[in-house]
Amino acid sequence: MPAWNEAAVIGDTVRELLSTVEGVDLLVVDDGSSDETAAAARDAGAAVMVLPFNLGVGGALRAGFKYAWENGYDRAIQVDADGQHEPSQIHAVLAGLDQADISIGARFSGVGDYSVGGPRRWAMSLLAAVFSRVARTRLTDITSGFRAANRRAILQYTRHYPAEYLGDTVDSLMTALRAGLTVVQVPVAMRPRQGGEPSHSPVKAAIYLVRSVFALFIAMTRAKNRVPLPTLGSAPELEATH
Repeated sequence: MPAWNEAAVIGDTVRELLSTVEGVDLLVVDDGSSDETAAAARDAGAAVMVLPFNLGVGGALRAGFKYAWENGYDRAIQVDADGQHEPSQIHAVLAGLDQADISIGARFSGVGDYSVGGPRRWAMSLLAAVFSRVARTRLTDITSGFRAANRRAILQYTRHYPAEYLGDTVDSLMTALRAGLTVVQVPVAMRPRQGGEPSHSPVKAAIYLVRSVFALFIAMTRAKNRVPLPTLGSAPELEATH
């Protein structure tokens, strides 16, 4: 669970998750917050990794996946700190790993009423169409941060996880696909942010999405990076929320 200045909401988010989903290990990666995010998460029952300065969402997630790899977890699921992701749907997203290396909890797939419009929607639709072609399966929400990874994907992320904003969703997924990993999506409903302030305004998010379209096509021209990946071992499960 990456968190940056989320003291207003993270305590409730952690408590809800731990009370809803049994038998999970929850890691909060405090991404150089200037408020009491780390203390609130720790008091609510989460393990906390504190980064000395702000790396951005992608950098925080990479740190979390390294923790998962080094501690032998077979599965990890990233969840937002702001309460948008329903803890009750965690097992449904994890179940997607029975079919693929990466499982995406997808909006815009027939569940819930989450919607966006204007340039953001156009950019997201274009990205989804390109990724569906590369992945050879229909994807509707490749910018979703509610996604799970098996041990193959965890290793891939520790080596090639981009630190740029939206890199944690767009670039990381394309890099994984070009390394030979597979992806599936699971329909989920998402809630509005439960408190605090978003790190990016809707206008900035739209600009980044448009930029990501161009970055995507550049990424697709790079050589495929097929690294040797391990077979799945028998290790404890991580439902770490990154």
